[in-house]
Amino acid sequence: MAMTLEDALKRISELEEENEKLREELAFYKSKKYAGRQKHDEHWMKSYNDFVALYEDGLTIMEIVDHGAISRRTAYRYKAYYDGLKKMNGIAEEDKKENNVKVGKRK
Repeated sequence: MAMTLEDALKRISELEEENEKLREELAFYKSKKYAGRQKHDEHWMKSYNDFVALYEDGLTIMEIVDHGAISRRTAYRYKAYYDGLKKMNGIAEEDKKENNVKVGKRK
């Protein structure tokens, strides 16, 4: 079981290479996301736009869910997002109208 210095250095080199590979693998798994909501990517936008089209056509949330493309929870999440955008757009439009009124009152 006696190792020579050369054997020990060779074994240390092998272990360092193995450690480097394991560090790379660990970094890969640390950066990988397995759960949680996805970002607003192409698939999300298509699903959301489909929801908006149906919602603006007058369908209720439950009627949209009955189509089977999204879950009830997702439909309510989309509705909240939709309402938030409408609210933001409403505030922006009110600001434009307010500025136009101020300009219109000049004499």
